Amino acid sequence: MEKVRAFYKKYLKNSFFFCLVWAFILNLIIETLARKGFGGFLFLFDSPLVFFYNTLIIFATLVIATLFRRRVFFVTVVTIIWMAIGITNGIILIERMTPFTVKDLSAITDGATIITNYFSMTEIVLIGVGILAGIIGLILLWIKAPKKKEHINWKRNVAAVVLVIAFTFGATFGLIKVNVLSTFFGNLAYAYDYYGVPYCFINTWLNTGINKPKGYSEEAVKSIFNKDQYNKDGTMKLEQTDVDQEYPNILFLQLESFVDPDLFNNIKLSADAIPTFRKLMRNYSSGSLTVPACGAGTANTEFEVMTGLSVKFFGPGEYPFKSVLKEKTGESIAFDLKSMGYSTHAIHNHRALFYNRNEVFNNIGYDTFTSLEYMSDVPKTPKNWAKDTILTRQILDAMNSTKERDYIYTISVQGHGKYPTEQIIKNPKITVTDAPSEELKWKYEYYVNQVYEMDQFIKQLTEALYNYDEDVILVMYGDHIPALDVTESSYDAKNLYQTQYVIWSNFDMDKKDANLTTYQLAAEVFDRIGIHTGTTIKYHQTVDHKSKDYLSNLKMLGYDMLYGKDYIYGGSNPFKQSGMKMGVKSIKIDKVVNIGGKYYIKGQNFTEYSKVTLNGETLKTIYLGPSLLGLLEEVDPADAVNMKVSQIDKSNKEIISTTE
Repeated sequence: MEKVRAFYKKYLKNSFFFCLVWAFILNLIIETLARKGFGGFLFLFDSPLVFFYNTLIIFATLVIATLFRRRVFFVTVVTIIWMAIGITNGIILIERMTPFTVKDLSAITDGATIITNYFSMTEIVLIGVGILAGIIGLILLWIKAPKKKEHINWKRNVAAVVLVIAFTFGATFGLIKVNVLSTFFGNLAYAYDYYGVPYCFINTWLNTGINKPKGYSEEAVKSIFNKDQYNKDGTMKLEQTDVDQEYPNILFLQLESFVDPDLFNNIKLSADAIPTFRKLMRNYSSGSLTVPACGAGTANTEFEVMTGLSVKFFGPGEYPFKSVLKEKTGESIAFDLKSMGYSTHAIHNHRALFYNRNEVFNNIGYDTFTSLEYMSDVPKTPKNWAKDTILTRQILDAMNSTKERDYIYTISVQGHGKYPTEQIIKNPKITVTDAPSEELKWKYEYYVNQVYEMDQFIKQLTEALYNYDEDVILVMYGDHIPALDVTESSYDAKNLYQTQYVIWSNFDMDKKDANLTTYQLAAEVFDRIGIHTGTTIKYHQTVDHKSKDYLSNLKMLGYDMLYGKDYIYGGSNPFKQSGMKMGVKSIKIDKVVNIGGKYYIKGQNFTEYSKVTLNGETLKTIYLGPSLLGLLEEVDPADAVNMKVSQIDKSNKEIISTTE
């Protein structure tokens, strides 16, 4: 005991030494939570320099407590922050394959809306109780925690803290220079493994947007294209002159977590889960598709297909839908096709507000956006996601809503996790006959049956489009692999960023198989049908993908278009908000009737998300059918004429749109 006291007095009573030891312990816990088993210890022994560098980062945050008299309190607060990062990252890696980033905090409201899909009510209550207990604990700690009684040696402590922080910055730049660390994360999950959680998490905070490329100038940007690609005033040609040619309707169908289950070599199935998609891949142009997401990150796959830019140009873990495209307009294939007379539509059988799509799609050229709130009688999966079969009707409605040719980008949701660890589908069409564990068996069995139903939806959709009286080209692909503890050894593809695509049409097209990336996909499809308009479309169609400047020049274009001086457009952004309408069918009130003192609203195209509103306030409403709503509260008869119908986001009660 005396030796323990002596050790405490000599070392642990020294705040700086204690913070260093505690930083080591915290880092070991954080890295262990990020890896299975004793992964934290393995990281320590395999990459000791990187491990101790991450310890230094935590140490630099802890030593700031030496500047306060309430050191115990401030060390506790910093500890809670780091442990929260470590625990959250560990939990997220269980549910998906992409680690926790600062950008996830910007999506916290979106995450809260689907929390019941991932946790039971008991777990949610326990989480809430834990957070409340933590807050109460911090308040009590502030009141009760001891304060340093002796005088603080300000000069020494400030100098020491500044020295530690300066050394941390110096170590960062030094390790980057000798290639021990990197600021480019081609694969976010691998980066967290290689460079440690603290460094990578902070990097996702500090490294945002597209960094200004070296040598960026008007001359450099203009030199990317040949002179014949510019107008006489030096601006990019954004229109295609042969608009009278009979181009087809163009449909993109992005399928949630959709991949070929036969690629999972750790399970066996009772039957083929994707017979339709497999047949289409044999008979139509198809191949592997390299996507920017792994286990999650649907919106970044959308971004790459829609813009022709790579999200790797942005900060690690960044969602452009949550950052730059929320704030400004930008060129996309929607704007490109609008210049040729196409009507442009987006469809998603999930919330309009998720990933800010209701704002972003308006900024990138969509005329309409039909989200879940504008669909009625939607069937749901056992995990409460909308089934994709509803999308056939929505796609046909969008095509029939205009006389012009249509471009439609549809985002499905049925294959979304969380995948249950127990059997919840009775009498499934597809059974898992062999799996590494009982838990994985039920996860995969649930997943493959959702994929099977998605495949049946593809059959239904292609049959409907085959008989459509206009030419249609339909591009189908998975947005990312499912969050199913997939490893490269258990997935028979090039890597974990591979899904599959197929280009189907109801008219004759040559079969031409190729392996593509999502940012190349639209340009490849457009090239097949003779469309050569759009900045990135032209770039991908004319530049050798294997050339050494291919990606660096694409990055310069992306910087110029989204962050730079718009040199490619002659110095100003030519794109204006499209004035997007929510839903292709107008929601209308025909009349308000009073029957027995109860108000009923008769109209058109109501859904379960339709609510009666009065002066911006939502009233209690019951959905009685597509043409009838009932009001469940009393209103002044004089106000009845002012009642409107609004589509309401059920998660945060926000009004999405309101009848005129």
